[in-house]
Amino acid sequence: MGKFIGFVLLWNLVGNPVLALLILIAILYILDRRYVGIFPSIVRPFKRGRQISRLRSTLSMNPNDVSSRYELARLLAERKKYAEARELLAGIEDRYEQSADYWVDLGMVDLKLGRLEEGERRVLQGLELNPKSRYGEPYLRLAEAFRHTDRDKSMRYLHEFQAVHSSSSQSYYLLGSMYRTLGNSGEAKRSFRESVAVYRSLPRYKKRQERGWALRSWFAGLR
Repeated sequence: MGKFIGFVLLWNLVGNPVLALLILIAILYILDRRYVGIFPSIVRPFKRGRQISRLRSTLSMNPNDVSSRYELARLLAERKKYAEARELLAGIEDRYEQSADYWVDLGMVDLKLGRLEEGERRVLQGLELNPKSRYGEPYLRLAEAFRHTDRDKSMRYLHEFQAVHSSSSQSYYLLGSMYRTLGNSGEAKRSFRESVAVYRSLPRYKKRQERGWALRSWFAGLR
């Protein structure tokens, strides 16, 4: 109701319903980015594109710049260009042999490319070096990768994720989403409720970064 009243007031002010709608959407987006965090950033894709172009230029002048190759691979993986990301990661294995994050990144790219056995082995290799790498997210990605082929393994990785990362709204939202994907609606709803409960128990300074996940969980729990 409040949004509708705001829209009518803007319409009367600017004299154009389309412009009023665009202004209202812009205001809601700014407020969300400032206080909630549900909407994705519209700036991030452009920033990532510039970073990718810069790193490509750097590597064209210095192909042996290992840190730039790694950063470029991670950005390409974010863009879902997994084959190119894997090629870059595979060429720097000797420099990151003791890096948990490197093996996790390489393994998760393999998982996205359908190389489940190889991807699982590499992710676990990284987690052996650091069980809390990426705050437990690799366990969730493993659970996702095996949800159609090995339900028991998928559930086991879900529980591993929960053991590592059990104190944030985000972790319980992701957990609930995975349970829902696996068809376990009861555990999904329980996870979404836990996400909201965790948010309520957080100190004020932590609530800003968790608020969006708590809201997602609240809406997901209604379905």
